[in-house]
Amino acid sequence: MDIEAQKRAAGEAAIEYVEDDAVIGVGTGSTVAYFIDALARMKHRIEGAVSSSDRSTRLLQERGIRVFDLNAVGEIPLYVDGADECDPLRRLIKGGGGALTREKIVAAAAKKFVCIVDAHKCVDVLGRFPLPVEVIPMARSLVAREILQRGGQPVWREGVITDNGNWILDVHGLRIDDPPGLESDWNQIAGVVTVGLFAHRPADVVLVGDGRKF
Repeated sequence: MDIEAQKRAAGEAAIEYVEDDAVIGVGTGSTVAYFIDALARMKHRIEGAVSSSDRSTRLLQERGIRVFDLNAVGEIPLYVDGADECDPLRRLIKGGGGALTREKIVAAAAKKFVCIVDAHKCVDVLGRFPLPVEVIPMARSLVAREILQRGGQPVWREGVITDNGNWILDVHGLRIDDPPGLESDWNQIAGVVTVGLFAHRPADVVLVGDGRKF
């Protein structure tokens, strides 16, 4: 099964977790786009969605799905999103699409977080994919120096501005043996908005496009 077929399969498999009359948290990315397509086919059964990015908001609205502000709905029963990497404990690297901060917020507000990935995203140890870090623009160099001291190799994702008006550093050369520890440490660096590690709040379920579930 090719990658696109796996993405479609994972996205459609997540529909089984959708509850009637609920507001569904919806993430960002190419795999999530397949979930949005599947969600549109049953949009009459849900109340609407909370979106983690402007891009997903547009996709949802184009398909006639009402989009709510998170502040208007409180806790949501389900959040469905993809990942750039996933380890066996369902800890994730996210942010390749630049929406890591809003994704982390919606995941924190969700009772259940279902992650949908193709098999290539599954790794034994996180870090092969460069770790995104969203930073306040004036702090880019400061944060980069702090990351260098911690053994990472930060590269500014030049020309990219997040939906929050911030910048992103992609950190290469990592082997993340302690994801919660690194997440806690780097989140304390002045100027960091958030780190694209989802370790303190990992996925509850991972659906892989090759049929695996863990």
